[in-house]
Amino acid sequence: MIAVAKTFTHDTDANRYILRIDDELIAVVDYVVNGDSISFNHTFTNPKKRGHGYAGEIVEFAVDDVEKSSNRHIVPMCWYVGKWFDEHPERAELLSSRS
Repeated sequence: MIAVAKTFTHDTDANRYILRIDDELIAVVDYVVNGDSISFNHTFTNPKKRGHGYAGEIVEFAVDDVEKSSNRHIVPMCWYVGKWFDEHPERAELLSSRS
């Protein structure tokens, strides 16, 4: 079995979370910070890599990072992020203002 290097990063300069496999761009989540909220406004998966759950993985990484590193609440402006929260109701508290 061939080992793959799956890498998750947060590019704060680009306001983007990135998933790469063996240095190939697989999926991204773009965001905009507005005071005490962070709007996830775009999710993209390389068309050749769709259908493998990568969008869900990068959204989960982004949501986890926001939860760990800030008190911001998340605004799902992208349909996919909204769907992700529908499928993960246990994370719904991140959609409300936190102190």
